[in-house]
Amino acid sequence: MKDLIKNIKEIANKNPQGFTISLPTFEYVKTGWVVALKETQNSFGDVGLEKVITTALTTSNKLGGWKEGKDFYWDTVITFDSKEEAIKVGIENDQIAIYHIETATLIYL
Repeated sequence: MKDLIKNIKEIANKNPQGFTISLPTFEYVKTGWVVALKETQNSFGDVGLEKVITTALTTSNKLGGWKEGKDFYWDTVITFDSKEEAIKVGIENDQIAIYHIETATLIYL
């Protein structure tokens, strides 16, 4: 777990505006609509990152993060090709918004 946290924090520091990666490969996700899972909302710090990693490894194998103020926030995420499906799952997970990677489009729900 320590190595996963270290590697993800290195990626986060290079991409403070936000990123989405696959685990365990650390490859950047380059396509799709990103939806965060409700169970990892408000995850920050190392404790939050560990929770997000554990959840990602047992669900989608994807996580995202971004920096807000001095803190990084972490989410386990799912990606969808269909905007409509992403909206549906976003609403089901009580999300404020979904994000389209290719166009950098944020849609508020």
